Amino acid sequence: MNFGGVDENVRTREEFPLEKAREILKNETIAVIGYGVQGPGQSLNLRDNGFNVIVGQRKNSKTWEKAIADGWVPGETLFEIEEACQRGTIIQYLLSDAAQIAVWPTVKKHLTPGKALYFSHGFAITYKERTGIVPPKDVDVIMVAPKGSGTSLRRMFLQGRGLNSSFAVFQDATGKALDRVLALGIGVGSGYLFETDFRREVFSDLTGERGTLMGAIQGIFAAQYDVLRSHGHSPSEAFNESIEELTQSLMPLVAENGMDWMYANCSTTAQRGALDWWKKFRDAAKPVFEDLYASVASGKEAQRSIDTNSQPDYREKLDAELKEMRESEMWQAGVEVRKLRPENN
Repeated sequence: MNFGGVDENVRTREEFPLEKAREILKNETIAVIGYGVQGPGQSLNLRDNGFNVIVGQRKNSKTWEKAIADGWVPGETLFEIEEACQRGTIIQYLLSDAAQIAVWPTVKKHLTPGKALYFSHGFAITYKERTGIVPPKDVDVIMVAPKGSGTSLRRMFLQGRGLNSSFAVFQDATGKALDRVLALGIGVGSGYLFETDFRREVFSDLTGERGTLMGAIQGIFAAQYDVLRSHGHSPSEAFNESIEELTQSLMPLVAENGMDWMYANCSTTAQRGALDWWKKFRDAAKPVFEDLYASVASGKEAQRSIDTNSQPDYREKLDAELKEMRESEMWQAGVEVRKLRPENN
């Protein structure tokens, strides 16, 4: 398929139907290890699509109880991590990056010849010198990386839609790795699959998360909101002009038809201003993105994630940082604005 003049290897559900995926994996047991961010969405979609799926999770944890609430049955489809790894012919390693490092010795000893080790992120393999995760040579190592949260993957599946995913084969020990990864990609509910490799996936993913998907967008929201408030605009006005109009009105139009279509369907005043100013924002932001990409490529971002996320008080520090954001005036204004949306009245 051609994207902007560049050919890419893309697989669609029409080319690789669900029936074909089921046939390829009919003798496989898919063990989903971890039930946090990606685990619930991927495992539930696989189960609903008719695959043989079990879940491995630490017993008596909150996520163990969540798995039971989602219909997984202890001793039948829900097991402790080690037993699930032993039972599975495909191990979907969906723990957090830091937890993958901690649990790796348990998983590795059950990677017997012919099994497949599946990731949804290129982190562990790309930064193997830092993670210590080096799979045996006689197993397939594959990846399907949905381009969104597990919650979005599940929600779109229930709506009859699909979330786009990338796929990669790092190691093909059996000669079946490509079929396995494509079948799994269709099984978890991908809209279409585009090919990458583990290194490119993690570089683009870490850049995106820190950039336009989360870090940069929060920074831009806060900067514009603060400028408007400092010039006497009310919290409601500043929030609506910085965030609410973008998320509720304009971005859906961009998603449907592209940025140029959205520009063409705004007022002439908005068109002129956007066209005059977008390159200034690009030129101002590009050096920051270059610094960000260099930090990702050097492994600095990976090491910071490993160091901070493996600390025993990580969760408490995270909660404190999120509390600071949540209790900021901007997002408190957002709480009130959301209450006034028509669907909430």
